[in-house]
Formats: sequence, C-alpha cells, structure tokens
Amino acid sequence: WLPRSLCGRGHALCAALRMAFVALYVLLLSGETFDAFVCDQVSACIPVLRLARTRKKVLFYCHFPDQLLTKRESCLKRLYRLPLDWLEEYTTGMADCIVVNSKFTASVFKDTFKSLSHINPDVLYPSLNISSFEEIVPADIADLIPKKKFLFLSINRYERKKNLALALEALHELQGRLDSYEWDEVHLVMAGGYDKRVLENVEHYEELRRLAAKLGVNDHVTFLRSFSDEQKISLFSNSVCVLYTPSNEHFGIVPLEAMYMRCPVIAVNSGGPLESISHNVTGFLCDPLPTQFADAMEKIVRDPLLKDTMGAAGRVRVMEKFSSEAFSEQLYQYIHRLTE
Repeated sequence: WLPRSLCGRGHALCAALRMAFVALYVLLLSGETFDAFVCDQVSACIPVLRLARTRKKVLFYCHFPDQLLTKRESCLKRLYRLPLDWLEEYTTGMADCIVVNSKFTASVFKDTFKSLSHINPDVLYPSLNISSFEEIVPADIADLIPKKKFLFLSINRYERKKNLALALEALHELQGRLDSYEWDEVHLVMAGGYDKRVLENVEHYEELRRLAAKLGVNDHVTFLRSFSDEQKISLFSNSVCVLYTPSNEHFGIVPLEAMYMRCPVIAVNSGGPLESISHNVTGFLCDPLPTQFADAMEKIVRDPLLKDTMGAAGRVRVMEKFSSEAFSEQLYQYIHRLTE
C-alpha cells in the first residue's frame, strides 16, 4: 500500500521506505524463520534486518550505486539526494557480504562509496533465464524486415546514452568497403524499447531516422519500436551479428541473450561486455568508433562461417558462466559461507 512515488516524484525515498516496511513485516509478522537475508538493489532494509532478535547475516547484491543513476539538475534535487546518498552508502556498509554484478561495477563501487573503500565486493554475474527462451514460440517477422543474407541487429532502448548512432555510422562506413552486390545483402535492424510518454524515446527515435537519411543508409535500416519477446527471438535467429553500442554498461543482458541464441556480438570494449564477451571467440570488442565496428562487421560479411563458429562458442560460454545453475551455485556458496 505504500506508494512508489509522490505525484511522480521521490521514487528513491519511496523505495527506501517500502523496503524498510517489508523488512519489518518479515521480522515481526511473517512467522518465518531464516538462515540469512539476501537484499537486492535497495540497501535501506539492512539496518532493519539487523534488529532481528536472533542476528542473521545479510548479503547485499549491488547492481550499481543508485546515486549515479539520477540527474541533479537543480539545487532542490541535489539537496533531496544528500541524505539519500548518505543513507545508501551507510546502509550498504552494514551488510555482512556485498556482491556486485561485474568487475566494472566493483570498481565503480569503490570509487563511489569512499567510506567503504576497504571493502572488496565479490562478483556474482547475473544469469540468463534460459528456460524462457526455450518456451517462446518465435514470431513470423517476414512482414517486418527484408530477407537479407547479412542482417545486423541492434537492441537497446531509444536513449541517447546508448549511443545507437554508432550502429548507423558503422553501417555507413561498411557501405564504402563493399561492392554493390554485397551491400545489397546487408541490412540493419534497430530494435529498441520505446514509450511514447517518454520524451527522450520520441525525440531520439526521430533523430536516428534523420541520421540514417543523412548518411544515405535509410533503405538498409529498419526501425522497430517495443517489439515482443516472440519477435526478439526471431530477430536473433535471423541475424548474423548483434551490435551492442553503449559504453560503460554496468553489465548488459543483451550480449548474453545474443550469445545464447548463437549470435556473435560486436560491442564496445568497456564495462560489462569486457567480461561477458570473449574477444575473437564469441564476438568482437572495439573502441566506440564507426571504423572499428565496421572492421568487425566486414569480417562477418567476408567470412560467413564466423556466425556459426562464434555463435556456437557463445552458447557454450553462456551455459558455463551465465546460466541460472551457475548463478545459483555461486549464490549458494556465499550463503553457505555466511551461515557456517
């Protein structure tokens, strides 16, 4: 019954209050007994859990410092965030074990939470829900995209920070390296999360369409908005490669989805992809430059067998390192260590 926001504002404050309330309910009213507590994302509940009559240890899973995920465009917003930032850092430090979703996030954790610089959080990689991929029936997308030999795919929200323009610029660079017959078989699908109520989604979608026209590649690009899971599976199945353009992603689930679907990934060599993608084995890690992305795309075009060899290696990598079983086993080891 506690609200998620107050008239569209105060999301962080409301999240902290909601988590503290849930923790109180668990301790006082649930009637359950516990060996340990696992908290995710919001650390405000940790001091409440430490009030338990029989002290149980707490594991906190930090996906990324919340204070880095908000804009501070006004003095009022900065003032509002001051106590919340302090609360996040202080309560995070109260956990008995802290894990993060990538080595990149671990480095950001230490840079952000100065008072916790003595803590070295362990890395617990997120898992891919593989069963959901197996249960989904692929959709017929023949009316959405042209049938081409080299279909490249970009999946991300229509947000400027995702650097989606890089995919279009790389496509333009690739055009200059291919003859007319090869170029005719190349197509790029820009599939993105889109909410017409979000101004940035609307604006950036139109910006990208104008950029494609300016670069002269609009006939080789299809823009999709808010596609279904069934369509996503079909897009992966029909693509020779996924272009993943954001820099300094906390982790990034799209590369895992692509690799599980036996689709190589070309990604920026920073953040989570440095850990999820094996360079020259399951894909390519590049500087965020059109020329470098085009280099990797050209390799896929020149050697179509790369799709199969890298795709097979990607499936194996996901199953070994990023499956639910791998996640569960590692989490169990952390819990066992806390409770022994």
